[in-house]
Parts: sequence; structure tokens; C-alpha cells
Amino acid sequence: MKNSEGLYLSAREAAAELAISPATLYAYVSRGLIRSEPTPDSRKNRYRAEDVRALKERRVPSPEPRGLRSFDADLPVMDTEISTITEEGAIYRGVNCVDLAENDTLEHTATLLWDVFDVDPFAPDNQPALSEEMRTIGQAARRAAPIDRAIAVLALAASVDPRAFTRAPDGRAMVGGRIVRLLVATMLNAEPSAEPLHQQIAKAWAADNKHAPDLIRRALVLLADHELNASTFTARCAASTGLNLYDAVIAGLAALKGPKHGGASVLASQLVKTLIDRDVAPMVRERVALGERFAGFGHGVYKRGDPRAQSLLNALSRAGAPRKFTREVPERIAEATGEFVNIDYALAVLVHALRLPAGSELALFAMARSVGWIAHASEQLQFGKLIRPRARYVGPAPGRRVGAAPLKG
Repeated sequence: MKNSEGLYLSAREAAAELAISPATLYAYVSRGLIRSEPTPDSRKNRYRAEDVRALKERRVPSPEPRGLRSFDADLPVMDTEISTITEEGAIYRGVNCVDLAENDTLEHTATLLWDVFDVDPFAPDNQPALSEEMRTIGQAARRAAPIDRAIAVLALAASVDPRAFTRAPDGRAMVGGRIVRLLVATMLNAEPSAEPLHQQIAKAWAADNKHAPDLIRRALVLLADHELNASTFTARCAASTGLNLYDAVIAGLAALKGPKHGGASVLASQLVKTLIDRDVAPMVRERVALGERFAGFGHGVYKRGDPRAQSLLNALSRAGAPRKFTREVPERIAEATGEFVNIDYALAVLVHALRLPAGSELALFAMARSVGWIAHASEQLQFGKLIRPRARYVGPAPGRRVGAAPLKG
């Protein structure tokens, strides 16, 4: 029996996945290694698929050293009510992000991820304050990369927000709304506005494209959160020290820039540019023969393809984007490498199809993911605990003696 969008397994499925008996499965549950709960429509229990697969990974030796593996089951695992990942896509508090992206906005997605009911973080009057110093820095950095400009401006923002350190959950959500509006405005070199975020971005970067607002809206929702990725973990670690949400977002922005994270979309854009005037099949064969990888393909979680990417590529195809990029490139690369398209490539195709400014891939990613960072930072602040993983020491045994350094001259 299949359960809830891939989140759960039946007892038979869980036991088969681990190649164990039902009795051993129940023992794992009793030890807290696998979460179990009653199914809504029967007296049988269902089991969390991610727990089963994490346990399976721990039981299978890996050729890579511990701590260096992608999605290593021995790396920190944290409880969260915000999101999780399934083969069907990321789940935002029980809602599949792919379904949400069909019609929803980033603002409403934020209220879902922030678990807000009694206040409106995006009310017209909840605008960020800008000091003269913030304006000066923003103006001086107008030609800098949007993410660098945002880090510089946000570094001063908490000092002009008297409620930056509020401990009330609703108050933190209101701070979050001001942060997102400030972040988007700063990246667009514009004034903060109450206009829907996707419309602000479309007007600034693709005013003449009638499809831009809806395509950007979809991308923002799909990218809003993705469980405990590198930038989100960084933001949670920063928040766990007790700092404010502005600084937690700065930490997330810094981590996002890396080429193995948000920066991968910039590399995927380079791939798209090289293919504009070239035939796909020969170029793919040439790069595969040289042992090169394709940015925007393969994913540590989505072994059969990233549903977020497919959602965005399908929407781009309906809007008239070249079939070469929405269909042919993903199919050829998957055929040649066995690696399926991910959201970084889809974001690169969006930037190409809408003729957005260079570097806007990373900016769009940051605008969207700031919502997730705020959700996780707020949850961590609510927990009130410092994140302090331990290191597994693999250096020389204690007691090693070091000889005296040779005398000079």
C-alpha cells in the first residue's frame, strides 16, 4: 500500500526495503530509529520512508570517508516541522511544493512555512526601514552582484528595526516579511514595495514578457525551501547562537553563493549559453567522452529526476520556450549520463527564455530561499538550543612529540 505522496511506507514495504523481518522493524521503532503512526483509514501503522532509508544507508558501508559523503546518514539530523523531501518534491508543512506552485505566491508560501495565522507579514504597511547609511551602501554597490549588495545592506538593517530581536512567533513573522521585502528591493536596485514580489521582479527584469510574472512566481514557490540544505543549515547554526533573523539570512546568503549550492545555477547558465548555437547530441558526446559533468544535472536526493525542475520546464514549454532547452537537452544528457535534470538547470533556462540579467539565477534563488531560511531560523530560535556538532578526530594519536624547529642562520 502506497502512503501519502511517498512520505510513508507500509510495514511490508519498510521491512522489504531493509531486508529484515517485521519483528526487527518493530524493534527499530521501539528504539526510536524509525517513526511510526497509525494510518488514517485502518488500524495498521505506517512508517516514515526517510527514516527507513536513512537507516538503510547507515547499514551499508560507503566507499567514501564518513563526513565527506553527500547526504551522509551520519551527518547531523534535526527534527523540523517545516519541510521534508520526497521523490515527488519538497513538502512544505504537508503540502507538496509542486502542487503549491501551480497557483500560489511566494508571500502565501511564506505564511505557510512560517506557520502564521493571526498576522499578515506582507500587509501593505509592514515595510522595512532604510537608514541613510543603508541607502548610501546600496547606491555605492549598484553595480555589484545582487547577492553581495544584499549582504552589505542587510548587515545594517537590524540596527534600524526596533523589533529585530522580538521573541514572539508572530513578531518574528512580521520581521521576516520586512526582510524579504528589503532583500528583493535591494537586489532589484529599487525601493521596498507592497506589490506582489513576482510582479516586482518581472517589472524590473522582464517588463516586456507577458509570461514573466507567472513563470517567476512558479520558480519562487518551488525554490522557497528544501529541508536542511547547506545554506539552511548555516542559517540555523547562526540563529542557534541567538542572533536576529537579519543576520541569519546573511549567513544563508553567504553559503548559497558556493558553486555546489546556489552557484550551480550560474554554471548551468553557462551550459545553456554554449548550446545556443550548437547541436546538442555532438556536444554532449564530446563532454561525456572527456569525463566532464553537466551543471544542473544529477541530485543527491532525486535519483529519478527533480520534480521542481520538471514543473518549471513544463511551464516554460507552454510559454513558448525553445524545445531544445526544455526537452532535448535534458533527454540527451540523461540518456548519455544517467543523470536527470535538476532545478538549477531549469532556473538557467528560465533566465535564458526571459532574457533576465546575467547573475539573476542566483538572485532569484536567494529571494525565494530567504523564506525558508527565516522559517528554519525562527524554529531554531524557538528551540533555544545551540547547534554544536562534534568532530570525529582522525589525526595522529595523542602523545605525539614534535621536534624542535631548526635554528636559522
